[in-house]
Amino acid sequence: MSFMSLILKCLAEVRSHHQYTMEGPTADGVSAPLPGRCAFYVVKKKRYCKMIVGRGKTLCGEHANAGEESEKKRIPCPLDPKHTVFEDNLAKHLKKCNSKEKPKPIYYVKDINAGCENEDECIEEISIADRSKEELDELIVKLKTALQGLNTKLVEKTLSHSALYEPLNDPKNGDSAFKHLKQQASILGNMEVLELLSPNRCYIEFGAGKGKLSHWIHIALKAAENVHFLLVERSSTRFKVDGKHKNADSTFDRLQVDIQHLDLRKVPLLREKRLPVIGVGKHLCGAATDLALRCLFEHNCIDEDDDPPTKRVKLNHTEGAGDDMKPVPSTEGRETGEELIVSGLAIALCCHHRCDWRHYVGKEFFREKGLGPEEFAAFQRMSSWATCGMRKFSSKITEKTGEEEEHEMSEEAVPDTLNGLMSVEDREQIGRLCKHLIDHGRVHYLQQKGFKTSLRYYTSRDVSLENVLLTAIPTANQNRDESKQLS
Repeated sequence: MSFMSLILKCLAEVRSHHQYTMEGPTADGVSAPLPGRCAFYVVKKKRYCKMIVGRGKTLCGEHANAGEESEKKRIPCPLDPKHTVFEDNLAKHLKKCNSKEKPKPIYYVKDINAGCENEDECIEEISIADRSKEELDELIVKLKTALQGLNTKLVEKTLSHSALYEPLNDPKNGDSAFKHLKQQASILGNMEVLELLSPNRCYIEFGAGKGKLSHWIHIALKAAENVHFLLVERSSTRFKVDGKHKNADSTFDRLQVDIQHLDLRKVPLLREKRLPVIGVGKHLCGAATDLALRCLFEHNCIDEDDDPPTKRVKLNHTEGAGDDMKPVPSTEGRETGEELIVSGLAIALCCHHRCDWRHYVGKEFFREKGLGPEEFAAFQRMSSWATCGMRKFSSKITEKTGEEEEHEMSEEAVPDTLNGLMSVEDREQIGRLCKHLIDHGRVHYLQQKGFKTSLRYYTSRDVSLENVLLTAIPTANQNRDESKQLS
């Protein structure tokens, strides 16, 4: 090796070592900024910003004010204060900002599923902590009186489905993933027993999130023909599973809209395919369940004191005894999208403390029990007792997942708010009774619509504290085998 070659080799090694020490283990975005990325340390995320910087800059536009290189003032965007914009560039930014209100889709009809707002039923809400023991005792008496004659001991139907056999036995799953898979498997198992996994259907997943429930239904029905999915979610969602089915025969349409404003009759997929629909949901939070029921079974704000309107929901009749037969629905109203055939329902309930009297579908049921919005508001708040004590105990044992925290928290979910007036066990029992009463109002509503309905425990409380599944099938299917009927 010549002297010059040796020098060049040494220089290459020095350069490589320098690059390794400067951009290797230290330039990981945590202990030092990544190459070509912003040098602003985000305290909340405990790492440096990952935005790409301009040539000759060390900070991105969002954090330019944090350094001495800042020349222009940045202000919060008036459309979304979570991000900032140069003050002198505001007008241009507002024209292209992603937070700018977008044109409403054809299926958006403001408050179509909200229910009627009656000024006479507006009440001043009183927190449970501000009520006296006498008031609480009176409410509990009303609660137990209303539940007389109703079944509050739900059947346990913890089932599974072959579509989830492999993921359930995957040792790579963590505890949280395993719990979600068990719930999804049981929902599919209950749907299979009720013959709600069938071809020639459109499944509408309300509160879809990432769309995992629809994903597993699709896997379960991979051999079935003419199966489509509508995923309804009001917020933008990351890591959606819809993309896994882009090349599948089934159609996956995602509607980014609040259920409160969704008119299913105007959804292009439903108008084009004209298929019976099955509503599904996993942990459909509080009032969202009532909004989903209204979305499926109602179309306009009707004064409940008037005579009931003509039924708008046509039951699914088939030629033959089996549900696998292709339905032969009436074509009346199809051209205008006014007809919606509902073949069934399977919704895992939760967050009764987030229900709302205006949206609630069980108003008639409450009135028949001598109850009104005042009692509903109290029972809705007291329903949080069903999970708060159990959550407090379990939090000492294991860390809660994000979904559990979201679906089990409430402003009055702390047992100490009653200052020893009632034991934790008694409060949990009262909370469960409040949930049962609210859910029985939903059952009553579905029965009035011509459906045979059931409430059942679809998983154990160690998997999810919110473990009740609401199911419904048209009463026209009562000729099924007894073992497959609703309990």
